[in-house]
Amino acid sequence: MEKKHYLIRTTLGAVTSVGLACLIWEAFARSGIFPPALAPSVVLIGSALGRMVLSGVMLRHALYTLYRVLFGFVLASVVGVFIGILMGRFRRVERFFLPLVSVLMPIPSLAWVPVFILWFGLGNAATIALVFYAATFPVIYNTWTGVRSVNRLWIRSAEAMGADEKALFRKVVLPGSLAFVITGLRQAFARAWIAVVGGEMIAATSWGLGWVIFDSKEFLNTDVMMATLAVIGIIGFAFERLIFHTIEQRTVARWGMVKAVKG
Repeated sequence: MEKKHYLIRTTLGAVTSVGLACLIWEAFARSGIFPPALAPSVVLIGSALGRMVLSGVMLRHALYTLYRVLFGFVLASVVGVFIGILMGRFRRVERFFLPLVSVLMPIPSLAWVPVFILWFGLGNAATIALVFYAATFPVIYNTWTGVRSVNRLWIRSAEAMGADEKALFRKVVLPGSLAFVITGLRQAFARAWIAVVGGEMIAATSWGLGWVIFDSKEFLNTDVMMATLAVIGIIGFAFERLIFHTIEQRTVARWGMVKAVKG
């Protein structure tokens, strides 16, 4: 019953916030600040979205983008968590990787687009490499921070009770740092979307949501552009609620390590 009530509250909250955003945009579109070709109404945006969904074009573009995002994001998550744990557990690894992370993390992923195009050419490889670069460092940094924040008393107690390195990692280090890891994954996923859209605008051939946005700008199809942005937002919201929120609720929130969100 509580889960049903939470679902109802979440749905109502989402509908309310989206409805308010639509009203604000509609007021902006009707204000006359920009002509209708530059600021289409919600009806025109919805009509463009409906046409593209019914024709199957939007789904195909979204699948191409999701493939690039998920491929790079999953690879970055595996590499980032692995390196972050090693950095948190071993000083030598930390001294080696921390300067690299500190130097590379502030560099915008889009600054690497020309280099990746030269290396990988146009298409999936360059865009996936861009996503991997953008998503890896938030995972490394947050995992490293999470492992370092684990209470040393827990570790010493587990060692005193005879826990080996494997048991120590599984029973103490991983649960203690998981809240930070999830935060890193959320940040990485957001940066992955920034990278993939920017990469598709430049490095993609003819498919992908970023390519649709760029192509719409060239032909002044602002309604298509805004509809594509809405799709990106919907996908991001779905991943947050269905993936990251679920993982958080079933792990660290259930363990009492973070405050469970009730609505």
